[in-house]
Amino acid sequence: MEKNQATNQAPQQTAQEYNQLVAVRRQKLADLQAAGKDPFQLTSYPVSDYAGQIKEKYAHLEPEQETGDAVCIAGRMMSKRVMGKASFTDLRDNSGHIQLYVRRDLVGDEEYAAFKKMDIGDIIGVKGEVFRTKMGEISVKVSEIILLSKSLLPLPEKFHGLKDQEIRYRQRYIDLIVNPEVKDTFVKRSQILRQIRDFLDSRGFVEVDTPILLPLEIGASARPFVTHHNTLDMDMYLRIETELNLKRLIVGGFDKVYEVGRIFRNEGMDTKHNPEFTSIELYQAYTDYKGMMDLVEDLYKQLARNICGSMTIPYQGQMIDMDHWERMTMVEAVKKYSGCDYYSWATDADARAAAAEKHVEVPADATKGAVLVELFDAFVEENLIQPTFIYDYPVENSPLAKRKADEPAFTERFEYFINATEFGNAFSELNDPIDQKERFERQVAARKAQNPNDTCQVDYDYVTALEYGLAPTGGLGFGLDRLVMLLTDSASIRDVLLFPTMKPVD
Repeated sequence: MEKNQATNQAPQQTAQEYNQLVAVRRQKLADLQAAGKDPFQLTSYPVSDYAGQIKEKYAHLEPEQETGDAVCIAGRMMSKRVMGKASFTDLRDNSGHIQLYVRRDLVGDEEYAAFKKMDIGDIIGVKGEVFRTKMGEISVKVSEIILLSKSLLPLPEKFHGLKDQEIRYRQRYIDLIVNPEVKDTFVKRSQILRQIRDFLDSRGFVEVDTPILLPLEIGASARPFVTHHNTLDMDMYLRIETELNLKRLIVGGFDKVYEVGRIFRNEGMDTKHNPEFTSIELYQAYTDYKGMMDLVEDLYKQLARNICGSMTIPYQGQMIDMDHWERMTMVEAVKKYSGCDYYSWATDADARAAAAEKHVEVPADATKGAVLVELFDAFVEENLIQPTFIYDYPVENSPLAKRKADEPAFTERFEYFINATEFGNAFSELNDPIDQKERFERQVAARKAQNPNDTCQVDYDYVTALEYGLAPTGGLGFGLDRLVMLLTDSASIRDVLLFPTMKPVD
């Protein structure tokens, strides 16, 4: 414990020095407890005021002007400057920070002596009068100060702070204490989610909850986490999507539904992927993927206005124009950025030859549609900086999307990209139960051909639901975390997850 904690400190502080600081703090706690003043026995404090509101309310004060107004605040002590009979300290609460002026003749000898023994990081309660100092700082002239909770571990060294990204992610509580701007990201995340809910609710969508534990592994490409239900004596799977259950609700008579759902995928981790993440999926009867495009555009424009205050937002060195969205078919995008024309390929062999000319490896049995997807990945995505819809995907990689009536090799599907990153996926949902069953079975067969021990199955109950009739439906899914990254200019998904998945230290 002490060894790991010591790594939180600035490089110039040795483990021995750190452990000495910890020992001093623990001795202070022991002394308080021996004197019957155990701070951990306190259960409440009558907070009535907050730092940010105090500074805003009294911003008009002149230097050295007093108010006579009493306040009662509480928070963490972030600095302390003891100067004989008077001292200054900074208190930080949920709303910001404020300076405290502590004088021995105002709080009394005993209380002032107790204050001098308090440490940076301690949680304190304060009563006093608001005034502005000679130097112009809105402050509280303290009449009472009490220790509410003892910090037994020292915070990272004042002037260096907590810079190690690994420690910041592992010990987010320290990150939030010493880097208060980090909190702003998560406050904004909450605001973004509230805006999304308000947007969908105002359009008549109903928020629902669907199961996280599922009885079978569906044949999708994402790998699930597996657990075991003891009472039923069966393996169960953490969901990799909410799609099929939400569409069951459309069958059942809901016309517009959405879910803000935690999703779990047993896959790799990088700056854009975490094994558990938040997805928002929504389904609307009697519309199609073009209707979903309009909804996405309207939603993102509203978020840019209300969250960022501008239709042009910065993201990792790029200026993103949220007011303009380009729309291209996958065929058009591949032709534009690679020069390969899908419609010039008479056969699958022609497509594979075109890929070979572009030095793009594809499977020996790749179809024209599969080659198109590979060329898209190789040449197109990196160029999609400004908001762009790519639509009409090959049927080969779209098992849940409806085929285009006039071009059955393609489906009514789109993905949208910003800064060369995919942000969401949408379909005109496949509602033909016969076609759906065949696609599911082909998908599962392909998985088992690669691995005979694969446990994926066809969700025949979903096929049964379709047999009762699914109205023409548009569906959309997008990751909340990537959206928060965009709107907060965050480089990594770990920056927008309070507690990202981390490899154990040991």
